[in-house]
Amino acid sequence: PEGSHLAVEAGGAFVGSVSGGCIEGAVIGEAQAAIADGQPRLLEFGVSDERAWEVGLACGGRVQVFVERADDELIERLLAERAAKRAATVVTRLADGTQALVAGDEVSGELALTEAQREEVRRRLRSDKSGTLESSDGTLFARCYSQAPRMVIVGAVHITQALAPMAAMAGFEVVVVDPRRAFATAERLPGVTVTTEWPDEALARIGLDAQTAVVTLSHDPKLDDPALIAALQSQCFYIGALGSSRTHAKRVARLTEAGLAEAIPRFRAPVGLDLGGRSPAEIAVSVLAQVIQARYSK
Repeated sequence: PEGSHLAVEAGGAFVGSVSGGCIEGAVIGEAQAAIADGQPRLLEFGVSDERAWEVGLACGGRVQVFVERADDELIERLLAERAAKRAATVVTRLADGTQALVAGDEVSGELALTEAQREEVRRRLRSDKSGTLESSDGTLFARCYSQAPRMVIVGAVHITQALAPMAAMAGFEVVVVDPRRAFATAERLPGVTVTTEWPDEALARIGLDAQTAVVTLSHDPKLDDPALIAALQSQCFYIGALGSSRTHAKRVARLTEAGLAEAIPRFRAPVGLDLGGRSPAEIAVSVLAQVIQARYSK
């Protein structure tokens, strides 16, 4: 998609992808040259069917890749915005590499933007769609860095052991909540944030917003219900709960008694898409698939 990017060191080590592997070799070579001479370049792989195999783009088509030496100061500012969980956009003039960082109402950098361009940047950021901007002095490209989606999982159970790493690989910031210290350990759930707070305390501290999905998997009303109550009173884009139809009926009765009858249709139960799977890993796949589906259908 537009905005895909990779970072390259002078020695050729890289992370990321711009084509799924088709043209990375050529791009890395140009990136090393840009590091050496400091000059940006706009590469274009115009691929006809007969030339597709020559450049490695066997699917055909046309690809443009902008290559630049990283601006350390701009990268540091961007990382600071990301660390503060604020969305930001880097706008680049492709003719010469001049850039601006747009974060909220603030614009920094050498590239001047009109108010109309700033509004278009904000619109793109809201929809998380990188792309070109209207400009009279050369093509501008806006690369959006939206707030990373977050998944809060209540219950450090066997399904969670499969779901948490998969969600992290899919780009979610994962937080697992379970006050049972025997369950909530870094050894059982490596690579994600684990807290032994009670769910109501943890969710109040974390703060639930429109970029958050809440999944309750503990099967224990003492843990799941407080999390569901907090989630149903928030702007979470996804709320799901594990359990059979019978379990769900009892849960609905409790939430109705808590005064949340109108919000109950917001959450999914039984959680996950019906893929027919039964193992913890298969259930985890179905849950993650449903969360991703909900995220992009907002």
